[in-house]
Amino acid sequence: MNRTKLEYGQVRFRALEPEDIDLLYEWENDASIWEVSNTFEPFSKYVLTKYIRDSQRDIYEAKEVRMIIETPEGTAVGAIDLFDFDPFHLRAGVGILIQDEKDRNQGYATDALHLLCNYAANNLRLHQLYANITEDNLASIQLFTNNGFQLCGTKKDWRNTLDGWKAELMFQKMLYS
Repeated sequence: MNRTKLEYGQVRFRALEPEDIDLLYEWENDASIWEVSNTFEPFSKYVLTKYIRDSQRDIYEAKEVRMIIETPEGTAVGAIDLFDFDPFHLRAGVGILIQDEKDRNQGYATDALHLLCNYAANNLRLHQLYANITEDNLASIQLFTNNGFQLCGTKKDWRNTLDGWKAELMFQKMLYS
């Protein structure tokens, strides 16, 4: 990890910019990923513009941070989040999206998750990260387990989906002892 820039392998992170409004509008309104993100309705450009503006707040104030995942050439391929940040217990949840099918299975998510874990440990001094993944999201389960996250619990019939009830698996990674 480059400590002056948030980059690793074939990705780098950057903050949300006002110019990202059309990108976020497209991504957040893609109904094919709503089940993964627990979204139930479209987002307006007004709401997303406010979100981008508010994203400039510090993680200690906002309790979350979202960064754009981009290639070294500057092409945005996804987003990564720390959410439910708890500064007392030094933990946060992780969310990751590689939006376009053609960009999946290219190593972007692996490099981004590796970079995020290093950022959380070295910059934020977090003790642990966690991820909640539905039982049928095999790509995400593989991504997180390959990056040192361990299954620590199962919430049965946790998500009511169009395909019926699904269990949600909780994965956890200790960043340091």
